[in-house]
Amino acid sequence: MSDKINLAVVGAGYWGPNLIRNVAGLPDAALHTVCDVNPKALAQNAARYPGVKTTPDYAAVLADPDVHGVVLATPASLHAAMTRQALEAGKHVMVEKPLALRSDDAAALVELAAAKNLRLMAGHVFVYNPAVIALRKLVHDGTLGRVQYLYSARLNLGIVRDDLNALWNLAPHDFSILNYVIGAQPLTIAARGFKLLGRKLEDVAFVTLEYPGGVIAHVHVSWIDPGKVRRMTVVGDAKMAVYDDVSSDERLRIYDKGVMPDSLPDAYGEFKMITRAGDITIPKLDTTEPLKAECAHFVSCIKSGATPISDGVEGYRVVRMLEAAQESLENDGRSVVLNLAY
Repeated sequence: MSDKINLAVVGAGYWGPNLIRNVAGLPDAALHTVCDVNPKALAQNAARYPGVKTTPDYAAVLADPDVHGVVLATPASLHAAMTRQALEAGKHVMVEKPLALRSDDAAALVELAAAKNLRLMAGHVFVYNPAVIALRKLVHDGTLGRVQYLYSARLNLGIVRDDLNALWNLAPHDFSILNYVIGAQPLTIAARGFKLLGRKLEDVAFVTLEYPGGVIAHVHVSWIDPGKVRRMTVVGDAKMAVYDDVSSDERLRIYDKGVMPDSLPDAYGEFKMITRAGDITIPKLDTTEPLKAECAHFVSCIKSGATPISDGVEGYRVVRMLEAAQESLENDGRSVVLNLAY
């Protein structure tokens, strides 16, 4: 393989331009081809990136021996089929979330990639976010103490999708962050969803997950909130942390706060609870754009043969979590037991 990895970005719509821009700027890769069925999008990219091939023909991309890897930013309903085609053509694949709309399709892609010794990577961009990486470190090095619970909110006024409900569109981000930060997979999941806009798809969803060790996580996603919120709070018995992706300069805050029993019981043998409030720490974080780090990681894994952080297995797990949450949602919030061992 040549020193530079040639990548084709397929899909130049809503998210595709961000991937195209980042792939074009990678030192170890080359933006070889942009593929889209929209002639206007192809013309715009041809003008913006002289020398880059443009084509509406996905089959032509897969048949090109100079293309080493494919980055898919197409509608979710096409992910499984297009990823399979790329793997069968011998291309490494990074595909935007979700990896597929069915867990059995996702598992089949994992098996196919392994059989062909190709890198399969799910576009869980937030696990490449410096604030999320720092949050994971706080959990795993014991800074926060024993994690008691986590909760996240991913809210906005629009964009309202017609192909996926709010759960499938927004919750993959939070599910991937939770698995990464906690370092485990959930044991059970329960969800409630609501069609408040009078459509066939849920606009709002609330999900509760139980992780090993009794750790509880709650996820709230919505398209019909007044403001943009991208926040996760981790409550430990020593300290607490808040990751706020919307903040421009305080994306991670560590609170030296907690609740603990008094050292001595009262006359009835019961302990009183006292609160502790200390300093707030705002750590300095790497400023690398998460999407750039994600694309660079894909290229690095192609070159080295390493397993991506958000590999196909993790992509499968998130799809299975979504599937189980949807099952719960359709059964009045009944809890679903998960087995995500792979």
